[in-house]
Amino acid sequence: MQILRAAVDTSRTAKVDTPAVRLALRVLLPHCPERWPLVNLWESAGYDEPIFRGQNVSAAFNAIVIQLGKSGAWREPAPGRPSTPP
Repeated sequence: MQILRAAVDTSRTAKVDTPAVRLALRVLLPHCPERWPLVNLWESAGYDEPIFRGQNVSAAFNAIVIQLGKSGAWREPAPGRPSTPP
């Protein structure tokens, strides 16, 4: 999740279709009930237009967080606390 969160921040200024992002998405695949947010993030990561790329990567990341929450694989950390799985 840290890699994807960093990709969201970077996506506003640069493409984020990197091996690290691809690996992070692959690791999360078995934990997401629906695959579409992972696919959307990867496809958006390589867009040329920075505003479109940033908005879509951010939206896909938020959808991934929701999917992981549904599966019980992720819980958003409280402010000031490190993120940990349940």
